[in-house]
Amino acid sequence: MRLSWGLFLLTVALALWGVAATRCPLPCMCDNLRAHVLCLNGNLTAVPSTIPQLTKKLDLPGNSFTVIPVGAFLATPYLTHLDLQRCKVERLEEGAFRGLGRLIYLNLASNSIALLYQESLDGLSSLQQLLLAGNRIEEIQPGAFGHLGSLTVLDLRANALVYLPDMVFQGLQALRWLRLSHNALHVLGSEAFAALPSLHRLSLDHNELQALPSEALARLDRATWLDLGHNPITYVAEEALAMDSLKHLFLDHAALQDVAHNAFTHSPQLRMLDLSKNQLQGLLPLAGARRLVRINLAGNPLLCSCLLHPFHDWLVRARVQVEGACAMPPNLHGRPLDSLRPTEMRCGNPWLPPSPTMPTEQPRVASSGQCPQGCTCSSDFRHGSCENRDLHEIPQGFPKDTRLLDLRRNAFGTVPPDAFPGLKELVSLHLQSCSIGVLRPGALRGLENLVYLYLTNNHLSTLAAAAFKGAPRLAYLDLDHNAFTHLPAGAFQLLPNLISLHLQHNAIRELAEGDLAGAGGLRWLHLTGNAIECIAPAALAPAKMLEKLHLEGNHLAEVPTAALWGLPALSELKLSRNPIKHVGDSAFLPVASSLQHLYLDNMGLQQISPGAFIGLGPKIRSLYLENNKMSNIPDMSNFTGLEILNLRNVPFHCDCQLLPLRRWIDKLNLRVGATCGSPAEARGIKVKLSTTFQTCPGWGQGKAGGASPDKSKAASKKKRSGKSPPRGFKKSRA
Repeated sequence: MRLSWGLFLLTVALALWGVAATRCPLPCMCDNLRAHVLCLNGNLTAVPSTIPQLTKKLDLPGNSFTVIPVGAFLATPYLTHLDLQRCKVERLEEGAFRGLGRLIYLNLASNSIALLYQESLDGLSSLQQLLLAGNRIEEIQPGAFGHLGSLTVLDLRANALVYLPDMVFQGLQALRWLRLSHNALHVLGSEAFAALPSLHRLSLDHNELQALPSEALARLDRATWLDLGHNPITYVAEEALAMDSLKHLFLDHAALQDVAHNAFTHSPQLRMLDLSKNQLQGLLPLAGARRLVRINLAGNPLLCSCLLHPFHDWLVRARVQVEGACAMPPNLHGRPLDSLRPTEMRCGNPWLPPSPTMPTEQPRVASSGQCPQGCTCSSDFRHGSCENRDLHEIPQGFPKDTRLLDLRRNAFGTVPPDAFPGLKELVSLHLQSCSIGVLRPGALRGLENLVYLYLTNNHLSTLAAAAFKGAPRLAYLDLDHNAFTHLPAGAFQLLPNLISLHLQHNAIRELAEGDLAGAGGLRWLHLTGNAIECIAPAALAPAKMLEKLHLEGNHLAEVPTAALWGLPALSELKLSRNPIKHVGDSAFLPVASSLQHLYLDNMGLQQISPGAFIGLGPKIRSLYLENNKMSNIPDMSNFTGLEILNLRNVPFHCDCQLLPLRRWIDKLNLRVGATCGSPAEARGIKVKLSTTFQTCPGWGQGKAGGASPDKSKAASKKKRSGKSPPRGFKKSRA
């Protein structure tokens, strides 16, 4: 009877396992014991509906979702970990993650998200880690993090943020580490960090801060670690930093010329100060820094004259370890500071430059409480909105301290001169879907602090430079989905701070010389979905700082090699979905020293010349070649830094000419998806598993065939039976 009962339980278990396995969707692998589903690089365009309901960990990296719709994960309410990195996500609809009240980890890194809406992250009450690095987030709407009370780590590195408004992080009561590195921040609201009572670590390095954001940082009572390195800060003023708990401060690789002697008086716990790689010729004793243990001055042009005596004496008395060496005078060049004797620091010409005076912040004008009829105004967020009110004229009378103005989905038709009087503090202006056909000269006059201008989904076909007069700080200009047939030449002359230009999904046919005149600071140029057939050799030359160039979905018949000269900082080039059939020799040589991400997918590409990738090498981190028609690719053994390589749906001819690729793939710890398209006996088999290479000369040499003939036969026999998935995983039976 016990035996019968045991057999019954086994039968039930096998039946349940079979049901679970049949629910595993293509091209996923399901580990039902660990409640883990893996759908890696599967070209999925929507979240599979047949994922087992009890799944706790769902990994979907490398797919193509574009939009995460409302309630996308309602069928998997038990998820605790969700990975959506590298999924080409552009938009999170409000309520996309509702129903995921158990989720503690969400990875949305390396996507194309531009804006976080107020309810984009709604429903994630248990979330502890949110990774948004490597997107193109330009703006965070007030209240976007309002329901993330359990979040401890927020990663916003490598986005496109220029401005942080007041209370932008409201709701993050438990946040301990905020990562804002590698953005373009140069404006911080004085209350930007006011709602972060638990923050211990703040990373603001690699931004565009020209002065220490003293008032904003003073709100961080518990922060112990602050990284401000790689910002163009020239001076640290008196009592500039008032952070009671701060222990580690990084101000390295900045542009510091002087630090006031009492700059850190109100940061009494400071223990480590990094001032390396600046322009400091000397320092005065640092008053109030009684607990300082170490100071790094390496890489500064230190002048070890008698004027350095007070600082040197203070180091000795306070027992502060110092790193750094003299640059002058010549007889002391290279001498470590801690090896100097007082008698060696002799008097010479005065060398300390006068302390530069810092501009004082203008007092904030209090809101008078007015708001145009039919609109809403928030005094807490300094936010005004008249969205979708069927307005035909731009309303006036908003509070003078308004920072964000949302006028989307109205019917203005024209933006007249002086359309926004009195809004000198306005930073973000939303005019999407307003039937705008004309932006009159002087339309933005008086908006001297405007950073973001959204004109998406309008009827604009041309722009005059005079339209931007009076808005010199404009950094982000979004003109997607308009009617441009060419770049609005000359329109950027009055925009010296323009960083990001969006002209996606217009009808632009070519890029001509002079089109980008005046756009010397441009970093990101988005031209996806136009009809561009040619790019003049000098068309991109004015944009010498360009980092990202997105040209996917155009009509280019060849790689615009000549136009890439003079772009020494270009790190990302997207040519996907262009009808490029052949990539010639040295196609990417002009940007070989900087290029990291290259997209050549979905082009119908038939041939890549052997020398096409000349100059490219260890810097390349991702290469996309999927959905093309070539049967072979050049030698890429020099691409030693690859993190992503996609070769799916390429009909490789698996003969001896492909043996170098086969050997190289064997050495990679990456899923590349390379499959044989021919000969007939190998069609559909993974390149790594094909036995057609065993007859090639040299098969027994190297990693691909280093085993003895007998062992090779045994190995090939094993491979013919199919590669087993990782232990515990079951492939989809569909």
